Amino acid sequence: MLVTGSDILVPARAGKYGVGSFNTNNMEITQAIIGTAEKLRSPVMVQISEGALKYGGKDLVNITIDLATRASVPVAIHLDHGSSYESALNAIRLGFTSVMIDASHHGFEENAHETRRVVEAAHAMGVTVEAEIGRLGGIEEHIVVSEEDAFLTNPEEAQRFVDATGVDYLAIAIGTSHGAYKGKGRPFIDHARIEKCSQLMPIPLVAHGSSGVPTSIVERLRAAGGEIGEAHGIADEDLQQATQHGIAKVNVDTDLRLAMTVGIREALQKNPKEFDPRKILGPARDLMAEMVELKMRVLGSVGKA
Repeated sequence: MLVTGSDILVPARAGKYGVGSFNTNNMEITQAIIGTAEKLRSPVMVQISEGALKYGGKDLVNITIDLATRASVPVAIHLDHGSSYESALNAIRLGFTSVMIDASHHGFEENAHETRRVVEAAHAMGVTVEAEIGRLGGIEEHIVVSEEDAFLTNPEEAQRFVDATGVDYLAIAIGTSHGAYKGKGRPFIDHARIEKCSQLMPIPLVAHGSSGVPTSIVERLRAAGGEIGEAHGIADEDLQQATQHGIAKVNVDTDLRLAMTVGIREALQKNPKEFDPRKILGPARDLMAEMVELKMRVLGSVGKA
């Protein structure tokens, strides 16, 4: 069933579990996400970025809306990192039930102003809104933030931001980062900062850049001929602890990208003569479903639908 982000995230925050918000770019990824949610009876959010919209257009949105509407579990369709008021409104017109306005690269006042504009328009259409304060490092499509430009969220400032904008859920910078390279070794997650934000703000909190980048999938990528550096992700224990203190939405993209690439590479490595796309993309879809299941179990959303 197609629902808003708040319909999913408010119960998650109250129940102290997390909900995976997985990025999609095509039919197979969307099937892996929603199919696994149904299998595990888990609520889920499916994210479409501006880059994915440019790639898949209305066709990608229609596929996602159709699968979400026919699903027997709650599914929200979310605009990931909307860069402007116009982008958010376009997503609402396309049928998204949740949108993000990311004006975190601006100062506090401009970020709040742009967010408030989106909140007013979205709420009038029954759509819920995510914003961000603080800046995550790393690379995700059009977003490139160096270590020098990244900074963690100030809890008191975040509270003022929520009060000023009426945003429904807030992404906070707590030590996670976009992409497969999140530092050397296990990234440090500032749990004390999460707890302080949670104490000051009753709304669901969001962790971006939360792929686990499992060693097993990295090793399989290399074994199948792929090249990847010393990739590291966010530890399961850190995500589980974070869900106990207000993190209700957990963004995952890199894990599915890696799984899809591994599935395709392994299928072609096993049979270089294969040219049936179903036999190439099918294994990739299955492996992505495994990654979605792993994350849902880690976050504790299984059986919550």
